[in-house]
This record gives sequence, C-alpha cells and structure tokens, in this order.
Amino acid sequence: MEILFLGTGASVPSRHRSTSCIALRSESDIILMDCGEGSQRQLMISPFSFMKIRAVLITHAHGDHILGLPGLLQTMGLLGRKEPLAVYGPEGFAAPLKAIMDATEGETEYPVEVVEVGHGSEFSVCRMRITVFGTDHGLPSVGFIVSEPDVPGKLNREKALSLGIKDGPDMARLKRGETVGGVRPEQVVGPVRKGVRVAYTGDTRSVPAIAEAVKGADALIHESTYSSSEEPLAESHLHSTALQAAETARKAGVRCLFLTHISNRYDDCRDAVLEEAKAAFPETVLAEDFGYYEITRRSVRAIGSQRSDQLEHVGVGYDADYLPLFGYEDSVAVCHEHRHGRHRGVVGDYGIGFLHDLRYAG
Repeated sequence: MEILFLGTGASVPSRHRSTSCIALRSESDIILMDCGEGSQRQLMISPFSFMKIRAVLITHAHGDHILGLPGLLQTMGLLGRKEPLAVYGPEGFAAPLKAIMDATEGETEYPVEVVEVGHGSEFSVCRMRITVFGTDHGLPSVGFIVSEPDVPGKLNREKALSLGIKDGPDMARLKRGETVGGVRPEQVVGPVRKGVRVAYTGDTRSVPAIAEAVKGADALIHESTYSSSEEPLAESHLHSTALQAAETARKAGVRCLFLTHISNRYDDCRDAVLEEAKAAFPETVLAEDFGYYEITRRSVRAIGSQRSDQLEHVGVGYDADYLPLFGYEDSVAVCHEHRHGRHRGVVGDYGIGFLHDLRYAG
C-alpha cells in the first residue's frame, strides 16, 4: 500500500503545508482520507490521479477537513467522470455536505453516495476493507483502518511434488485451501500473510480506546497538533500532542507512526516536536506535504518528496547516501533527487527525494 500526504497542516494552510488530506493507493485504486481546502490542487500536482479515487473517508465535518470536497466532486464531473463515488463520514455528515453542494450548485454527472458510519462499522472499497473506530473531538468524529486482503501462504512445491502432487491445477487448488489426493493444504502451504493495515485518527484528543482500536497496524497516522509543553491546550481543544501520539503508537504495537496536523506555531521548531515523539516511539516520521511512502509487511520505504530545504543536508542532484532514520538493519543507500516539473509534478519549494528503506529488524 502507498501513502501520499497531500495536506499535513492544522486548521489553516501555510506556505509549505495544505490542510488535511491523505491518499492511500492499493494497486491502482485510491482512497482519499479527509479533503481540506486545496486538496484537488494538491492532487493535480501529485503522481496520483483523482479519477482513480474510489471512495472518500471523512473523519469529521470541520472545514479544514471537508471544504475541499465540493470542488473536487465538481471537478471530477467536469472532467467526465462516470464511475460512482462513495463518500463516508460520521453521523450527521451528510447534511452539511448537501448544504454546501446545494449552495454552490454542485451538480455531478456521476452517482455520489454519501454514507454515515460510526464506531464498529465495516465496509469494502475494491480490494480494501475499512473498519471505523470512534474518536473524541467534540462533534461526531471517527477514525479509519484501511486493510489490504491477506495473502495466501507460500506453496512448498518440492514437498508437494514429493507427496505426489503434479504441477498445474492441483497445485493451485492446494494453495486455495483444498485437499488434493489426500494432501492437506497445511502440509505444503505456509501460514497466511496478513495484509497491510493503515490507521488514521483524524482530529482527536488522546483516549485509550484508540490504542486498542489500531492495535498491530503497520502504520498509524495520528494527529499531533501540539507539543507536550502545551498539553493543557491540546486537552481543552480536544487535540493530541506529538508525545501522546507516540505513546498511543507504543501501546498499540504499531510498526510506524506518522505525525500530521501539526500547528503552524511550530514551523520553526518542527524537529523538536519530532524528537519528543521519537523519545517515546523511535519509529516516527513527521509527515510533510507530498511525502510519499510504500508500506509493506516488511518495510516502510520513502519514495516521495520532502521540502527541498530538508534535503540540503544530503545534497541535491544524484548523490547517494545512507540515511537510516530508525536504526533498522539493512537500510539501503538510495538516490536523492531534487528536480522540478517532472511527471511527479512537485513545484515551487518542493523537490522529489528518493530517500531510504526502513526495514523492520527481524
């Protein structure tokens, strides 16, 4: 599964960060999580096509999470979309969306289904399975876990042959779980490999139930509006601190934590916010707009961009270097690129950076 951060700012856009929007891609299918102001512009200069969006998941109805949705829906219609689109959001979400669409004469030439969901809801989008969990932000709000399907275990061909199974359809039947010629699948097929799971909290204060809901996820994307020095402010505004996000990740046993929705007040000290989280959970990444990652069961690989000024310490052009963030074994040297106007479309103060592999030890 791939994660593309399109907007990582909190409440209002800034020069370097747009409002909340995250795209997940599994094979060619895209799910959009939240859709703040300017999201369609971010998509237009990203490597993802918004015509491949199969569903939009909205965590709550605050403007910095939904105001980009009406424009995106209308633009897809103007560009000739015919495929149906499902929009999922918390209880009461359908009414404000309808009001905005009505006020802007937001007609679409394709079917848009708006579905309200709550804690415990489950549904499928193409090959992905989505589970909904409750959050606490002072209005109806939810988080989402997006899961890819489990992968069948690996077939031991040599052992199957030794038991009298011939190459061809019988091998395939064994892998599908059927008994063939007295040979049971568990004799020759390894254990099922769990599909990748990515969890996203949206805006929420820190509550113990979230750690339980996202337990064992491969990646947790957690809002981190405040630093720990302003925890009382986070509590009063029903947001989380970076340290609280890290503690949730540690308790949940996730493999990787992405911090997002960080207040612009920390623009000059974002590294300090990151370090406070890493002290509690070292496998932490501070997300930036256009940060692009591949999540597998074995690794988290950064394949996208960061702001060009954040790449200066490793140089630009085609210089290779080792850059292990988490101290995982077998980190690999990869190329750091800084270029503008190519097919990935990152412009202005952004460049493309092919960073590093973060491989899980063991």
